[in-house]
Amino acid sequence: MHKDESMAAHDLAKQLADPSISSILFFSSASYNLAKLAYELNQVFPDTPLSGCTTAGEITPNGYSKGSITAIGFSKDSFCVRIGAVKDLKNFTLGDAQSMVEKLRGECNPDLKHAESFAITLVDGLAIDEEIFLVTLNSALGSTPSFGGSAGDDVNLANTHVFFDGEFHDNAAVVLLITTPYQFEVFSTHHLQPTETKLIVTEADHDGRLVSELNAEPAAIEYANTLEVSLSELSNDLCTLNPLAVKLGDSYYIRSIQSIEADQSLKFFCAMESGIVLTKMEPSDLIENLENTFDALEKRIGEPQLVIGCDCFLRRREAEVRNIESEISDLMRAHQVIGLNTYGEQLSGMHINQTFTAVAIGKRRRDE
Repeated sequence: MHKDESMAAHDLAKQLADPSISSILFFSSASYNLAKLAYELNQVFPDTPLSGCTTAGEITPNGYSKGSITAIGFSKDSFCVRIGAVKDLKNFTLGDAQSMVEKLRGECNPDLKHAESFAITLVDGLAIDEEIFLVTLNSALGSTPSFGGSAGDDVNLANTHVFFDGEFHDNAAVVLLITTPYQFEVFSTHHLQPTETKLIVTEADHDGRLVSELNAEPAAIEYANTLEVSLSELSNDLCTLNPLAVKLGDSYYIRSIQSIEADQSLKFFCAMESGIVLTKMEPSDLIENLENTFDALEKRIGEPQLVIGCDCFLRRREAEVRNIESEISDLMRAHQVIGLNTYGEQLSGMHINQTFTAVAIGKRRRDE
């Protein structure tokens, strides 16, 4: 993919020249000049609604990529795509959510027979408002399955953006309601297994996603002790390979550590509260988990024509550390995955970490 914004946009336009395409979803590296990229995309797709976000890495038809842009064009013959914009995450109310969802549903193409809908959410990954936004939106979506990702910025953790109405925005989100007669399944998977080690959050700053105490000890020191390393040996890669999780029912939901702070607190990618019991997790085989997940999906809905995937950037980092990135990339390519590496994933109103969360769209229609 071209590094020049104009050339990248024109290359996409050539690949998505099908006149039946009525909506385009794209995922872009933040290394582009975003104002110029927005201008160029609007020039080459003047009459086609565009939505998307910046990434912490891209998943293209050729597998993993960085510093690129990838996109999906939806045919009006098989997909009705309606786009909702949330311009202010902090002040998004249940009334706003209900009005948006009602409007999106009302605009759906009635000519698509035997069709069902799912929603995709793309959120500013550094706004620290994913949780309340997702809970609010999920209340309005009801039984409509939803998934999505938090926008990235090439792992700079500085500025993340979503795209709608012809521009990139921060402190914002975009919601796509996609209706199709093709069979589909929204799913999430991870390869992390619980250990017997438990840590209680005894002091936390919910708004800042900071944990200052675990088991009534300085958080970073106590966490390092569970890994049997010194504080000076604690690194971001060790945190990636040994994440913590909260158990809800029979499932474990990862709470990934974003950074080790100078005051020995730990900053997380998800909201944290005092009193939460965290379980130390350990990785199993990342490749085997993905292979089993895709195999099971294909048994249910057949070979997918497309998987729109939100793959946590920490999973990609683990693949790099373990020198299996090319194998994971090959799996993504083989199973028609297009998407992004995220700063967090979203599933049915929950904000989660270190997962591969996606929708698989099969080749069979529901009436076949």
